[in-house]
Amino acid sequence: MRHKKKGRKLGRKKNARRALLKSLAVNLIKHEKIKTTEAKAKELRPFIEKMVTRAKKDNLSNRRLIISKTGENPAKKLFEKIAAKYKNRAGGYIRIIKMPRRKGDASRMAIIEFV
Repeated sequence: MRHKKKGRKLGRKKNARRALLKSLAVNLIKHEKIKTTEAKAKELRPFIEKMVTRAKKDNLSNRRLIISKTGENPAKKLFEKIAAKYKNRAGGYIRIIKMPRRKGDASRMAIIEFV
């Protein structure tokens, strides 16, 4: 039974799942809006929201932690542009918009973007 188990497996092992989230996060920071499956979008939301909350307080430890998760360039954009935009916002930086199902395999699609 899966009682009190958080997160989705997304059909991948732990390392592949971690790499997928990192890749989605980097692309979301880079383009500020991406189209993906609904399950991946729902899994990505808390990952990104926690990073934006950390980026709002710019110090060395937060910067190193976010660089370790995303890389140098996305972290720079996150600290300078995205976190600055949400300085006075308490949370809810991400919006998920549901879309029609994908034609090939009928999986639920969604657009995830910054508010």
